[in-house]
Amino acid sequence: MLPATPQSAAALHVLRTLRERGYAAWLAGGCVRDLLLGHAPKDYDVATSAPPAIVLDLFPRTFAVGAHFGVVLVSDDIDGQPVLTEVATFRADGAYSDGRRPDAVQYTLTAEEDVQRRDFTINGLLLDPLASNPDLRSAVFDHVGGLADLDAGILRAIGDPALRFAEDHLRMLRAVRFAARFGFAIHPATQAAIRAQAAKITLVSRERIRDELTRMLTEGHAHRAFELLDSTGLLVHVLPEVARLQGVAQPPSYHPEGDVWIHTLLLLAQLAPGCAVTLAWAALLHDIGKPATFTPPANPSDRIRFNGHVEVGVSIAAQIAARLRFSNDDTAQILALIENHMRFADTPRMKPSTLKRFFRLDRFEEHLALHRMDCLGSKGYLDHWQFAHDRFHAMAPNEVRPQPLITGRDLIELGYRPGAQFKAMLHAAEEAQLEGTATTREQALALIQARFPLPSGEAPKEPSKENA
Repeated sequence: MLPATPQSAAALHVLRTLRERGYAAWLAGGCVRDLLLGHAPKDYDVATSAPPAIVLDLFPRTFAVGAHFGVVLVSDDIDGQPVLTEVATFRADGAYSDGRRPDAVQYTLTAEEDVQRRDFTINGLLLDPLASNPDLRSAVFDHVGGLADLDAGILRAIGDPALRFAEDHLRMLRAVRFAARFGFAIHPATQAAIRAQAAKITLVSRERIRDELTRMLTEGHAHRAFELLDSTGLLVHVLPEVARLQGVAQPPSYHPEGDVWIHTLLLLAQLAPGCAVTLAWAALLHDIGKPATFTPPANPSDRIRFNGHVEVGVSIAAQIAARLRFSNDDTAQILALIENHMRFADTPRMKPSTLKRFFRLDRFEEHLALHRMDCLGSKGYLDHWQFAHDRFHAMAPNEVRPQPLITGRDLIELGYRPGAQFKAMLHAAEEAQLEGTATTREQALALIQARFPLPSGEAPKEPSKENA
């Protein structure tokens, strides 16, 4: 009934052990939903009548990560690898005063009561994988109407949607993500409750918001997710800068697709499942500076312009990254992608040295990918992308980052005194090397002596052969 994976083997072991001790135990939540949709679950969660103390004692390796809320992680050794299974005790939650966690929980003995506290009907299904009947659907226990909603393609909150979202505000973003991922429609009452409480999403920690948005961007349905963020009223609260892209006109000669929002959605539609997080966020934010730099045509022969939108965009994106608490590494890459996304138009005219330095950008493949999406999201003109792509892949790594012909030690041996000028001198030597006008150490040293004469009275020394 279950795919044969280490995760499913561990979950079945947990289920059998609990049932042998007389406790009710079921697979619950997203794994049941995914199995019914024909998807392979990444992990399996178990819901049980066994209290956390029993679970902790019953298995040799456990972690009480959320025992206060009835959640224990059970570690099992499958094929020599540790596999974790989340085991949650049936419970009924008390009030959620912080909009995230219940202030208190009350354990119950019935699965039917437990599923009432969950978020959406499609996540409130239970499965008995040990049932004698091998038919998956017949082994499902549905107390919330989740099977009908799966069949109809509806994302519906369990019970009162206003209460579900008041309990945990992040569920509003999860509703959008699930609806986008599965191509489901959000039930009207559920969507109305989201719109009514959308402003409360700002009470959720910035890290949790960032992580949900990142999942939306990298699960392969980013276009639909951001349309739903907009229609539910959430977008203006989580990313007001992105909401401001709407209605910002662009010159039709360059962007026949429409305004900046439409252009951005077309890029999001190209993001593949599992794409790099930094590429996904750069696709979303690459034109974030356009609303602030919009300049209408000055005369009938002029066009709309966005002078300086790249620099402004980098500044705005830096603020967003700081607000959402991205890591320094991710922030640097996202900003670099935005900063350089317009440079491809210059690549056919770049000097060899400039082009090679361009190719040195960290994870240059992401720069290529962003530019290609940018082109396909407008006129589809790919000549500059093709030029850069072909040159980049034709160059060996030592052509892009060759071993320096000379070092500061060579300059000292020539009689130069260490100082700020060394940087310019070494840059000049590297420039000649990248241009192909200096291919040996001797040529590089001769170039330095010609371009940076020693002060009068100081005789140049013969270059040492030691490092030749």
